[in-house]
Amino acid sequence: MNVEDIWGTLTSPLFVVIYIVIVVVLMLAIVISVIVNERRFNSFSDRLGKSADKAEEALKKAPESRFDALKKLDAARATMVPTPFETPTLKEFCEEFRNFAAGKMRLYYDIDIIREFIAGLAVSHIIILQGMSGTGKTSLAFAFGEFLSNPSTVIPVQPMWKERSDLLGYYNEFTKRFNETLLLQKIYEANMRKDIFITILDELNIARVEYYFAEFLSLLEIPEAGARYLEVVSDHWKDDPEQLEGGRVHLPDNMWFLGTANNDDSTFAISDKVYDRAMVLNMDKKSEPFIAPSFRNVPVSAETFKKLGEEAVAANPVTEETIEKLRRVDKYLYENYRISFGNRIMKQINTYLPVYVACGGEEIDALDDILAKKVLRKLETQNMTYRAADLEALCEFFNEVFGADRMVRCLATVRRIARNG
Repeated sequence: MNVEDIWGTLTSPLFVVIYIVIVVVLMLAIVISVIVNERRFNSFSDRLGKSADKAEEALKKAPESRFDALKKLDAARATMVPTPFETPTLKEFCEEFRNFAAGKMRLYYDIDIIREFIAGLAVSHIIILQGMSGTGKTSLAFAFGEFLSNPSTVIPVQPMWKERSDLLGYYNEFTKRFNETLLLQKIYEANMRKDIFITILDELNIARVEYYFAEFLSLLEIPEAGARYLEVVSDHWKDDPEQLEGGRVHLPDNMWFLGTANNDDSTFAISDKVYDRAMVLNMDKKSEPFIAPSFRNVPVSAETFKKLGEEAVAANPVTEETIEKLRRVDKYLYENYRISFGNRIMKQINTYLPVYVACGGEEIDALDDILAKKVLRKLETQNMTYRAADLEALCEFFNEVFGADRMVRCLATVRRIARNG
């Protein structure tokens, strides 16, 4: 077919009609597509507008407060029933708690552990329970809350925790609500009551304690309990909870923090900053089961417990003989290892020993315990690989000052450090 034939075909009437039909069909398809898409867009716009209207209506109906849980506590305050408190002696308190743990919860602890625990609570609002897994660290803290008829609050520490908001929560700019953590709610509730509140930081060193707990460590150092405030938000709304003063909540003096610690490859070392401020309870072995003669709850108010501690310090002050021995130990440790007690540790000793005695123990046992945990532990930060002979001389010095083999824990601590270097 030549060019003239092709041109003749394209210009034939039949081909022109076919061409016009195709063009018309395409134009109709385009018009129909435009109409359909426009209707879909209008439908979507209508739905979007209705959603926006509903969202705006929901915001108008929402309560003005950004603290829903704390406001509920405010509302429930009028119906809170006061706890009927008792006033036992510290010795009775220890024995009753030991019997309660055994009889009610099948948890068995030596009386020395209970005395150290109660005396530690009288010294500091931070207790570190450390030792092998399965020795009852978390169980002891949990059982104490049950014993007081005010269940403990368990806060499982998370590996990624780095700051205070991990404990207290944060304000969500999108929802205009504060993410109220369980701890924040318990702090708020503790301000309403006189009970002892126990917060368990479970596996506290799975993250760095000195990071996420830094503000608490600093506030608990303030001597005046009424001056301890945590900033929750930086501003104030008219319908904020009653006890939120200028965006701050009081860190109550009736709350104790009990942290359980494991020492393995999955955890961080606890810094001296934390150890110095806390009391330590070593739980390295299981205790033998026994039959409790009887058991019951013994609710004690925080005020009563504090008063019992003060009375113990007044009734059983550290003897001058013991103070003189401590001076000798302090001098020896500083001259040989550059380790010193410091005012904080001396203050802790002056409270721990009298309370331990009031709990039914002996002063020498309390001194042995606190020196091993708070002072000799600092030897672990030094390289003792080539100083084993020096450490044995330290053991001989303790035997000279306190009597042969009287400071059992101190000697064991020094010799363990000598073995491990």
